[in-house]
Amino acid sequence: MHKPAPIIKARNLTKKYATLKAVDDVNFQIEPGTCYGFLGPNGAGKTTVMRMIYCVTPLTSGVLEVNGENVMENMSAVKRGIGVVTQDDSLDYDLNVINNLLVYARYYDLTRDQAVRRANELIEFFQLSEKRNENVRTLSGGMKRRLQIARALINKPSILILDEPSTGLDPQARHHVWAKCHELIEQGVTLLLTTHYMDEAEQLCDKIAVMDRGKIISEASPWDLIKSEVSPYVVEIRGEKQAREKILAAVADQIDFHESLSDRLLLYTPDATPLHAQIQDMKIPVKTLLSRRSSLEDVFLKLTGRELID
Repeated sequence: MHKPAPIIKARNLTKKYATLKAVDDVNFQIEPGTCYGFLGPNGAGKTTVMRMIYCVTPLTSGVLEVNGENVMENMSAVKRGIGVVTQDDSLDYDLNVINNLLVYARYYDLTRDQAVRRANELIEFFQLSEKRNENVRTLSGGMKRRLQIARALINKPSILILDEPSTGLDPQARHHVWAKCHELIEQGVTLLLTTHYMDEAEQLCDKIAVMDRGKIISEASPWDLIKSEVSPYVVEIRGEKQAREKILAAVADQIDFHESLSDRLLLYTPDATPLHAQIQDMKIPVKTLLSRRSSLEDVFLKLTGRELID
């Protein structure tokens, strides 16, 4: 079966601001109908990459192709195929729900009939029918986010860019946004995502690029990242430092690696059950002893460090 061409392709993509390389010679490609995520600490270059893709920030060097078009040669064609949902709330609070969509449709030269038809489809898809004539101010946070995504889809883009799509939402609203994202992927829309929520990346992304200091330092599916960068399971121990050190010395040859933090000890292992039982049998008093599956957060912190970056 013929493999479809990448919908986004970056080769040696670079963005410099004076002496700072915000994006430093990165390469990636994104398959159509998938969700691709960028993870990284603040200042890693994620947002700059996104802004270059939707033609707000010009490249310094390299080649970036979107939907087969070079972004430096045909920006208008690239922009027509992309919907963008920024982290900031950019809804028009002087308008009701339906008019937020209809006014935005004017930017894409839709006829009045096309705009009304598309707006009604999106209002139904995002379950906003009961609020269609309500002022945006009356909407909950989750409804506002869904309306922002709906507005970005008014022109039926093949690519939807989501910058922190569920920041500030309660768990129910977050899961509702995730469900709609999955439905969009099933419809063939390609999603490009940045998020600080590791569970969100695990839920949505087919492939993830971890960025740090302008470079992609690892790229794979969520589970492959976990398998390659950490171990499948973690045993967490909280307790006195002396107790943690005693446990580590006893099991050091049975783990893949460990992290000694100020408040706990993390033991990474391919199988947590025998290790957990062995530590229990030691009868060394600790505050907590628990086993869990490794997560993208473990990968993220291992690759980018635990030091706070402002």
